[in-house]
Amino acid sequence: MAGSGAVLGVDVGGTGIKARLTDADGQVLAEYRVPTPKDDPDAQRLAETVADLAVGAVPRDADSTVSLDAVGLVVPGVVDERAGTSVLSVNLGWRDVPVRTRVLAALLARGVDVPLAFGHDVRAGALAEVRSGGLDEGSAVFLPIGTGLASALVVDGTVVDGGGWAGEVGQVRLAHGPHAGARVEEIASAGAVARRTGVESAHAAMLLVQQGDATAARVWRECVEVLADVIGWTTAVAGCHTVVVGGGLARSGPLLLDPLRAAVADRLAGLRVPAVVPARHGDAAGAIGAGLLARDLLERGTRVAEGMPFVAEGTR
Repeated sequence: MAGSGAVLGVDVGGTGIKARLTDADGQVLAEYRVPTPKDDPDAQRLAETVADLAVGAVPRDADSTVSLDAVGLVVPGVVDERAGTSVLSVNLGWRDVPVRTRVLAALLARGVDVPLAFGHDVRAGALAEVRSGGLDEGSAVFLPIGTGLASALVVDGTVVDGGGWAGEVGQVRLAHGPHAGARVEEIASAGAVARRTGVESAHAAMLLVQQGDATAARVWRECVEVLADVIGWTTAVAGCHTVVVGGGLARSGPLLLDPLRAAVADRLAGLRVPAVVPARHGDAAGAIGAGLLARDLLERGTRVAEGMPFVAEGTR
């Protein structure tokens, strides 16, 4: 029966790749984390990495009952899901790269002949949050703060893709203030916080903030201020009742969320202030969403590998 085996959801980030193998009941069978290939403008090394993950995900012994039925792959940047193309990914150096075709070829070269669902990392993460419940009515935003920054708008339980261009808030340039000319994600992302603090990770920066380091505290505060601007304008336009904050930076909990809630409320005085809540799935939302896309692909019986368009239920 279609969809009775395992699916592998693969979330490609600017720094690392997260993958999760799940069975038909959604139970996690295995999880993987590997670095994202660098200097890979045609995504060939990425394709080989995904294929290696697929080969290694399923036991090869004769007694195993696990089979791989589909792979879901989600990537950052401006993504054309129907064409299977990365239109633009600043952090990966991609422009008009046929990622789905590259990955399918790599899978087949390793003897893995399964359907491949392809999508956008943040919209897939939003889909995972939607399927968990609570975002079925009204407008909400999913905002994962990772190496870069993007968002996904959810309207009445449907993730809006805007022809692939929706949600690229991190690419907007700041026009005023001390960071005029910088893109939003150059100030308000986990990658930016680490880089501007002079440490290797946002977690290390968080520890410095907790220790009272002046530079780290300033960088953290400026990140919060820019994030609040983004949330304020998005809420004013879309009437969001909830902002779901995910990604690596959200793991800092109240250190991020408490000042962010206060800054958002300040910007929206007199308007409805959205609830600012942590993502249910943390930084695994993208991989979970990728697995959902793969499972949906199986359940619909649509083969992207054969060039047929596919849009997952819960997206548009």
